[in-house]
Parts: sequence; C-alpha cells; structure tokens
Amino acid sequence: MTDALLQIRDLGVAFPLRDGGGWLPVVRGVSLTVGRGEVVGLVGESGSGKTLTALAVLGLVPPPGRVTAGSILLAADGGGAADLLKLSPEALRRVRGGRIAMVFQEPATAFNPVYSIGFQIAEAVRAHRPVSRGEARREAARLLDRVAFPDARRRLDAYPHQLSGGQRQRAMIAMALAGRPDLLLADEPTTALDVTLQAQILELLEELQRDLGLAVLLITHDLGVVAETCDRVVVMRDGQVVETAGVEELFRAPADPYTRELLAALPRLEAAP
Repeated sequence: MTDALLQIRDLGVAFPLRDGGGWLPVVRGVSLTVGRGEVVGLVGESGSGKTLTALAVLGLVPPPGRVTAGSILLAADGGGAADLLKLSPEALRRVRGGRIAMVFQEPATAFNPVYSIGFQIAEAVRAHRPVSRGEARREAARLLDRVAFPDARRRLDAYPHQLSGGQRQRAMIAMALAGRPDLLLADEPTTALDVTLQAQILELLEELQRDLGLAVLLITHDLGVVAETCDRVVVMRDGQVVETAGVEELFRAPADPYTRELLAALPRLEAAP
C-alpha cells in the first residue's frame, strides 16, 4: 500500500437509547487505512455502518449520535498526522471540503434548492481560496467543464431542480473538487442513477482519481463496482469490519463467510447452450 493518508483506528459511534438507559453502539472498533492516491471500497449491506464511518471522518455524525472511541488520523503534507477527532470546530471546517470532500448519495438533498448550482460551487471555491466572486464563478464553470457537465457555462445559473439526476451528480462532484481535496469520500454515488449513467459517473471518478492523484473511499453495497474501480476492499457487517483485502485476493479467496455470501449474490452470466 502507498503512504497512509487516512487512518481510522478503533472507531466507535453510538446513539442514545430512547428510554435513556444508555447508548447503542452502531459502529464498533472500525479500523481502516486509505493510502495516498489509493481507491478503497467500503462495502456492506444497508445499516452496516459504512456511511456513519465516513460521516465521522468529517465530524458530521447526526445528533444525538456521537463518536465514542477511536482516532481518525489525517496525514499532514509536511509529515506527521492530525487526529480529526481532536481538532477545534474551526480547524475541522478547514479540513471539511478542503483536504477531504464528500460526494453524497442524494445530490438533490445536498444542494440548496434556492440557489443556482454556479453560485453554490463558487461559494465552495471562496470558502477555501482567497479569490473574488468573479474568479470563483469562472472557477465554478471550469470545474463543471472538468466533470463533463453539458453546456457548463450556459447552465451556471440553473437551479438544482432543473437538472437531471446525472447532471446533479456531476455538479456535486464539481463542488467536491472546489477545495482541491486530497481525499474524496464517495457515498453510493451511483445508486439513484440508471445503469448507463452509473457507468458514466464511475468512469468520471476513475478519471479524476487518476488525473488528480486523489485518494478515494468508495462506499457501496455493490461488489461489482468494487471489482471495476478499487485497489482494496474493507467489508463491514453490523457496525464492524469483518474483512480487509486487496481486490484480487478478496474475489479469489474471501476469508469471511459474510464476504462469501456477498460474492455468491453477484449476478453471473450463464453460458450459452
């Protein structure tokens, strides 16, 4: 593996029980590493804790949930690492959208419906770079071009509801790139799209990762996607990591029974008679 960029160690996340009788652990002892320029798949069924693990990295665990244990280390450019769980709110805001960005599963809910996509991407640029509004708007257009958004400059003033699902996802990826991140957290980025658009978005993410040297933590339930895009795989079940392996190793010789179940559920082409 390349030099570690992100190291999650023994992470715990819990939510309070309704009767006030304690806390329910939903992420338990999760450890994983993402190297610089590496694509790691975080795989598991719905409710396995994948998204909560990613949200914990950005300090976005929804209340009343909270991180109860562990550390999340982000390597510094000059050496050493900072524990994101110990940063001040201001320092964490600089990391969020700056060094680490997230592409959400539902871009329709991630965008503010009352502002144009150009305005929102430009504001993301200005949040992380000392540029004028005009420069930020030009950068927003450039970012939309970079993600192959159709007729980008003409549609800067379009509102989220005026875009198709694939266009919203491209705009969300453009906004994620506004802070020039080192790490992209992609949470089921193709789930809401049809098969053709899924392939296009995955191809775009691969291209961006390759051209920009991004590290990517790809959260998905689809091992077929993992096989096409990832270097390593982390498999979660019931809030815990059950297996970590290289992609080829995992598909050739899965060690955990749950991983074998996931692989057995993959559709297979039947041989012609």
